Amino acid sequence: MKALKYFTVLLIPFTTYIAFTNKGWLTFLPLFFVFGLIPFLELFIKPSKNNYTTEEEKIEKANKLYTYLLYLMLPIQFVFLILFFSSIQQDNLATFEIIGRVLAMGIMCGVIGINVGHELGHRNNRFDELIGESLLLSSLNTHFLPYHNGGHHFNVATPKDAATARKNEWIFTFWIRSHFTSYYQAWVLENNRMKSVNRNWFHPQNRMLIYTICNILLLGSIFYFYGSFVTIGFVLATIIGILLLETVNYIEHYGLLRKQNKHGRYERVKRSHSWNSNHPVGKILLFNLSRHSDHHYNGAKHYQLLKSVPESPQMPTGYPGMMLLTLIPPLWFLVMNKKLQKMP
Repeated sequence: MKALKYFTVLLIPFTTYIAFTNKGWLTFLPLFFVFGLIPFLELFIKPSKNNYTTEEEKIEKANKLYTYLLYLMLPIQFVFLILFFSSIQQDNLATFEIIGRVLAMGIMCGVIGINVGHELGHRNNRFDELIGESLLLSSLNTHFLPYHNGGHHFNVATPKDAATARKNEWIFTFWIRSHFTSYYQAWVLENNRMKSVNRNWFHPQNRMLIYTICNILLLGSIFYFYGSFVTIGFVLATIIGILLLETVNYIEHYGLLRKQNKHGRYERVKRSHSWNSNHPVGKILLFNLSRHSDHHYNGAKHYQLLKSVPESPQMPTGYPGMMLLTLIPPLWFLVMNKKLQKMP
C-alpha cells in the first residue's frame, strides 16, 4: 500500500489530457496544478521526516510495484506526445491555447521524461537504463545521463560541476551555463571513455554519438509526419522540460561547496552538500527527488528508500514552491543566502 501514493503522479497526465481536449484556461491546468495548487498545499501540510525502519526498508526494496510504476511512464509519455502533436494542430485554436498545451507537454517532459529517466538511468541493469534513455529522448535531453552519472555525481558542490549553482548566480544565466556546459562535458566524458579502450570517438559504443543520431531521427520523423509547426511545438515543449530540470539543478546545490585540503583534493560528498525538502506533496509527485542528499550519498538507491537525515540542509518549502522563488532572484538570494550563512 505504501507504493500507491506515488501513483498520484498520474494526476499530471490526467490534467494534461484535460489541457489537450479543452480550450480556454483549461489548457493551462497542468501549470496551475504543479505551480499553483501544490505550492499552496505545502504552505499548510507539515514536512515529514519519517524514514522506513530496517525491516520496512527490506520489504519496500523488494516491492516491484515501485519499478513497474516507472515502466508505466514510458508508454504514457509517448502516447501523450502523439496526443500533443494532434492537439496543437486543431482548428480555431487561439495562440494562448497553443501556449497552454505546449506548457502542459513541457511539464510532462520535465516530470516524467527527465525525472523518471534520471531515476532509471541510475539502475544497474540495461533494461531499466534503456527505458530511462527512451524517456530522456522524448525530452531531447539524452546527454543528461553521461554527464549526470559521470560528471555531476563526481564533481557536485565544486566549481568543476556545471550543475552546481554558485552563490548569487542568477537562475537565468545558470540555465545557459549548466545546460550547454553539461552537454559539452558529456561529449568529453564519452570521448575519453572511448580513448581508454582504444576506440575512435566515432564508434557505436560512444553513447553521445548514438544519442545524437536518435535525436536527429526523432526530430526528422516528427517533421516528416507532422510538419514544421508541430516540430517547433515539440522543441519548445522539450525546452520547457529542460528548463524545469535546470531549475531543479539550481535549487538542489545552490551555494554549497565541498572543502579542499592542502593538496587541493575535495572532501568526499556528504549529505550536507545538497538542499532537501521533506514537504510531502512535491516529494511524492517527484519520486522522492527532494531527498537529494541521500541520493548523492548513494546514487544507486531506489527512490522509495531515500532517507531524510538531520545533517541535510532544508529548504523552506517543497520543490515546486522553491522553483517559483528562483524566478525572483533578489528574493531567492534574501531567503537562501541567510540559510547559507547559518550553515557550519
